[in-house]
Amino acid sequence: MATLIWGAGAIGGTLGAYLARAGADITMVDAVGEHVGAITRHGLRVTGPIDEFTVRVPAVQPQAVSGTWDEIILATKAHHTDVAVRALLPHLAAGGYVVSAQNGLNELAIAEVVGAERTVGAFINFGADYLEPGVIHYGGRGAVVVGEIDGRITPRVTAIRDAWHHFDPRAIVTPNIWGYLWGKEAYGAMLFATALTNESIADALAMPAYRHLYIALAREILTVAAARTVQPEAFDGFDPAAYLATAPAGAAEGSLDALVAHNRRSAKSHSGIWRDLAVRKRPTEVDTQLGMVVTLGAEAGVPTPLTARLVALIHEIECGARPQALDALDALAATTAHTVTP
Repeated sequence: MATLIWGAGAIGGTLGAYLARAGADITMVDAVGEHVGAITRHGLRVTGPIDEFTVRVPAVQPQAVSGTWDEIILATKAHHTDVAVRALLPHLAAGGYVVSAQNGLNELAIAEVVGAERTVGAFINFGADYLEPGVIHYGGRGAVVVGEIDGRITPRVTAIRDAWHHFDPRAIVTPNIWGYLWGKEAYGAMLFATALTNESIADALAMPAYRHLYIALAREILTVAAARTVQPEAFDGFDPAAYLATAPAGAAEGSLDALVAHNRRSAKSHSGIWRDLAVRKRPTEVDTQLGMVVTLGAEAGVPTPLTARLVALIHEIECGARPQALDALDALAATTAHTVTP
């Protein structure tokens, strides 16, 4: 089956390169003309400690796409989801589906455009970065999970899992994709907090002075998940049960230790959020990832003051009003002094 990958950056580029190398019929779409041009001229190169290879794949910009596909993998940044899914809709076959290989709860927005029955969820936690046109750095393995958004185990999600085994043999199918996505929301909030500084993910999570902050962030978001009757799933050292108020003493610290160990094994030292702020100087996904949690929390009657403050601090860095430094993390930590976390 031919596959269109919409967004050939860190996630889409890495996944698509592996699928193409395995013989899949892959076409890449990306909005960055220089990236498309480099892929067309020289192929798409994956580099890093895990693998070194180059594949030749067709690549075009969105306005040049023609034809229809049964499978479209959407791998744009979360805040580009709405524009991207409306642009790809004419290229989705009547019986086709869109797989959200993104960070966030984008399946909600995708389903509004293409329909819930044509939306497939995915949870991606591997470490990769767009280095330069035509080059993706694959720095570390992480959980790869696919699932129907209604919890069914269907032939199509099983087929996607089997194909993705060419990328990571540990890829799995789940009946609880929302559990993984909400777990990543809680862990993702920690990553946004580390991006307030110039510290690596592992170094920031290891700092004793801020561990209460990471725990409070995770607990706040997991409270919203519980209000939506979602049971978050564990992955790559993140254990959602460890951050609950009912968890045994030291459980959250143990999970943080496991997250530190997981991130130290990766050649990707900083988050994509940090890279957007410090290197690419562009807006992050904060509104569509954490801002959405604030909105969903309000709808469920769950206060999220710490998450809302984190969103505001990221915006201050985006507009140049605040530098990335431990002072920013201190400003976020100060919020916990005025917050009672459930």
